Amino acid sequence: MPIIQIKDAPDYVGQRVKIGTWLRQKRGSGKMVFLQLRDGSGFFQGVVAKADVSEEVFETAKELKQETSMYVYGVIHEDARSAFGYEMKVDHIDIIGESHDYPITPKEHGTEFLFDERHLYLRHLKPYATLKIRNTLIAATYEFFNKEGFIKLDAPLLTGSAPEGTTELFETDYFGQDAYLSQTGQLYAEAGAMAFSKVFTFGPAFRAEKSKTRRHLTEFWMIEPEMAFYDQDASMALQERYVAFLIEKVLEQNDQELDMLGRDKELLRSYTQLPFPRVSYDDAITLLQDNGFDVEWGVDFGSPEETFLANHFSKPVFIMNFPKAIKAFYMKRHPDREDVVISADLLAPEGYGEIIGGSERDTDYDYLKQRIEENGLGLEEYSWYLDLRKYGSVPHSGFGLGLERMVTFVTGEEHIREAIPFPRMTHRLRP
Repeated sequence: MPIIQIKDAPDYVGQRVKIGTWLRQKRGSGKMVFLQLRDGSGFFQGVVAKADVSEEVFETAKELKQETSMYVYGVIHEDARSAFGYEMKVDHIDIIGESHDYPITPKEHGTEFLFDERHLYLRHLKPYATLKIRNTLIAATYEFFNKEGFIKLDAPLLTGSAPEGTTELFETDYFGQDAYLSQTGQLYAEAGAMAFSKVFTFGPAFRAEKSKTRRHLTEFWMIEPEMAFYDQDASMALQERYVAFLIEKVLEQNDQELDMLGRDKELLRSYTQLPFPRVSYDDAITLLQDNGFDVEWGVDFGSPEETFLANHFSKPVFIMNFPKAIKAFYMKRHPDREDVVISADLLAPEGYGEIIGGSERDTDYDYLKQRIEENGLGLEEYSWYLDLRKYGSVPHSGFGLGLERMVTFVTGEEHIREAIPFPRMTHRLRP
C-alpha cells in the first residue's frame, strides 16, 4: 500500500493509501463522520461511513479530538465540492498521538491570543498559506539571482558599526568590545561586488526601532544585491524584473494558498506588467501638495504619503533622488545638484508602502570620509569600507528588499507580523 502525502492525492484516485495526518476539525451525524485533515502538504476531508467500517473504527472517528495525530487508511476519490477536489473514504485509523484541550478552538480569537499561541497557530489555514507563499518567495529569490549570474555572499550578523548611521541598534558585549546585531549586510556586499561583480546577501537584520506600526518588526529578513558597473537605471531595471519574477512564481505555485487568503489574483498579476512608473522626489512632493497633503520638500514620506503615491499609479512605483539630508552617508551625490542623492524607493500599492530601497554608491574616498565624520561614525570602524574606494573602485549600485514586506504585499495580509513564523516586535519576544 502506498504511503503518500495529501498533495499527492490526485495521482492516487481509486487507490487505497496510507497518510499521516492531524485532525483539524470534525463533524458528523449518526451514520457519517467527516474528518478535516492536514499533513503539512495540504488539507482535505476524510469520510468515515458507519456502514462501511467496523464499530471500533467508527467509534474511534467519533471520539477524535482536535489536533490528534493519526495514520488514516482508505481509497482516494475525486470530490468537486471540496476546496482541494479530493477526499478519502477512510476504512481504518491508527492513533499516533492524542490531543486534549487544544486551545485554538473553531471560534473567534483575539490577535494577541493567537500570537501567544503562535507555536500552535502555525498549523491553521491563514498562517499556513502565508508561510507557504513566503517559502516560494525565498526559493524564487535564489532562482532569480542564480539566473542573473549573482554569487550568494554571507554577511556577518555581529558588527562593530552602524551601516545606516543610526543609534537604533541592539548592542551586545563581544569579549570586552562593543558590538551590534547587524542592520544590513550592504557594506559587506559592496566588498563582495568588488570581488565577484554581482552578489546578494540574504539574512536576518535587526533594528531597535520603538515602532508599533503594521509595517515594522525588530527582527526581519533582507535580500540585498550589490552590482559592480551598475548605474541607477540598470539597478531599477533589475529590481522590477525581480519583483515581477517573485509575483509570477507565487501565481504559478500558490494558487490554492492565494485562494485561502482571498487574494485578488488578477490584481496581483497586473503588478507584473513592466516597466514600473518612475517619479522624481520633486514631482512626488508636488503631486502630494496638489492633492491636499501638508508636506514640504525635504521630508521623508510616511505611510499616508506612500499609500497615496503608489495607489495613484495603481502599481509599484519608483520614487527617485531623495534629499541627501534624509538618506544614508554612502549614497552617490547627484551630478547636477548638491541637495539630492541618486536613490530610489519602490513603493507598493494597496497601502503596503516601501518594499525596496536602493541607490548608487558614492565612490569618492574623501567625500565618504567626510560623510562618515558628519554622521558621527567612527573612522576606525569604517576604514575597511573606505579601502574599497582606494583599490580599483568602480561605479556600483545596490538595493534591499524586505522579505516580510514583500510577503504582506503578495498575500494581501494587513500586518507584517503574519509574514514571519515567530514575529519579534517591541512587546513580543515569545514564543
